[in-house]
Amino acid sequence: MGALRHESDVLVIGSGAAGLTAALALANQCRVTVLSKGKLSNGATSWAQGGIAAVLEAEDSIESHIEDTLIAGAGLCDEAAVRFIVSQGEAAIDQLIKAGVAFSKDGARRGSYHLTREGGHSHRRIIHVDDATGAAVQQTLESQADAHPNITLCEHHVCVDLITERHVGGAPRVHGAYVLDRKRRAVDVYASKTVIVATGGASKVYLYTSNPDGATGDGIAVAYRAGCRVANMEFNQFHPTCLYHPRAKSFLITEAMRGEGAYLRLPNGERFMDRFDERAELAPRDVVARAIDHEMKRLGADHLYLDITHRDQDFIIGHFPTIYRRCLEFDLNITKDMIPIVPAAHYTCGGIVTDLDARTDVDGLYAIGECTHTGLHGANRMASNSLLECLVMGSAAAKHIAARLDDIPTPSIAPEWDESRVRDSDEEVVITHNWQELRRFMWDYVGIMRTTKRLERAQHRVELLEREVSEFYSNFRVSRDLLELRNLVTVAGLIVKSAMQRRESRGLHYTKDFPDLEQTARDTVVSPRTYTPGKAPERVSLSTIS
Repeated sequence: MGALRHESDVLVIGSGAAGLTAALALANQCRVTVLSKGKLSNGATSWAQGGIAAVLEAEDSIESHIEDTLIAGAGLCDEAAVRFIVSQGEAAIDQLIKAGVAFSKDGARRGSYHLTREGGHSHRRIIHVDDATGAAVQQTLESQADAHPNITLCEHHVCVDLITERHVGGAPRVHGAYVLDRKRRAVDVYASKTVIVATGGASKVYLYTSNPDGATGDGIAVAYRAGCRVANMEFNQFHPTCLYHPRAKSFLITEAMRGEGAYLRLPNGERFMDRFDERAELAPRDVVARAIDHEMKRLGADHLYLDITHRDQDFIIGHFPTIYRRCLEFDLNITKDMIPIVPAAHYTCGGIVTDLDARTDVDGLYAIGECTHTGLHGANRMASNSLLECLVMGSAAAKHIAARLDDIPTPSIAPEWDESRVRDSDEEVVITHNWQELRRFMWDYVGIMRTTKRLERAQHRVELLEREVSEFYSNFRVSRDLLELRNLVTVAGLIVKSAMQRRESRGLHYTKDFPDLEQTARDTVVSPRTYTPGKAPERVSLSTIS
């Protein structure tokens, strides 16, 4: 089936909270196209259980939220970025409330919203919708976007690559994207004045993850290939508590459960977190994940336990209805039974370098959400700051684009996608095998605990896979699996390269060979060969490590 050409003012790649927030903020004054790899609701936003961090009570303060975030970030947060995002928390929540998100109320205080506390936070500041906040936010934004006449929603569309000057000539800038329509099995041209990458993280690069299948680092990879710098990719957050069960896939047990008093226990029932941190179960996620990993390796155990059975049954079911119902499907009654858990790759703290207007190194290309490095998370993301970042930076990108849209040139006409020299694959096993191999060695060699030798082994395997995938990509028609594998190999290389450059242990990056902190905290920045110094956004001031 022949290729098609689509045109819009703004192309948003990604349909989660970040992408839809930006799309809705722009739609009243321009045409917006939103692409989703699968269904709109299949992204990570829908899976977010805990909530959104924001200062909403008099007892709390912006300065306290900033301080907690800086502490969790282990010296690598950009304080200006933290202040910018945190200070807009209340406004972001008000906007969601006006849109119809029914946040949970506090039964003890009439008219007030229930706020919970999570690891790293010094106050109760997590506003939530029971234990399914992300799903509620996603449904609300989806409904609004679907009803807006200026927004075109395209499900089952996968970005192949961004269209830049190397495709059309002229001044360096983005002109749209080549996009695979999975239903038509054709690669189309999506031309646009600006492109917003909002594709989420890359946790599927690991064998065990709490993320949906689509978290394959697509936006990070396509932006890097287009000429964007990528920063701090060594900081992969492992959520301490993913449900461990042979029939459960990627089901996360929210940190809010520990915020409401759940204990971590060894197989013999003993608590252990107080031996690792005075904050015990409320320590930041990197501390908790390493403690669990340490105890599992010490005992030779394949999982540990999370226990909330000491709380009242009605309280448990009322606060965690989704987890309660899901665990019952596996014959686990969390009001009576301890929950078997294991750490799992959860959040990509590094990503595409942006400024506080969400601009990248490529003119006309913006990036928001988990695929970015804004400076908010530093070396470790604090719980529930992620949805906040999506909302605030989605609005920031829209504001910057809207103010300049009339001055942005019409995108150049890109050539059609050339499939004259490729054929359908007769060796899909190559993709399947390489996918499994990649995720296994990343888990074994580049996981919670690292060594130089393990990283060197991982680097060697990445280089082999890069050659195989490149050859496969050059000879066969693209598919979602092939595109995701190509992007995962790119992201794996970025993670390994970044980890090898950091010769210290900081935040989420822990290496046995360099267990101490360096005196100066520095970002790890990887520049593509196409990057031109001096073309970066004004506010980005990261020291580049090539």
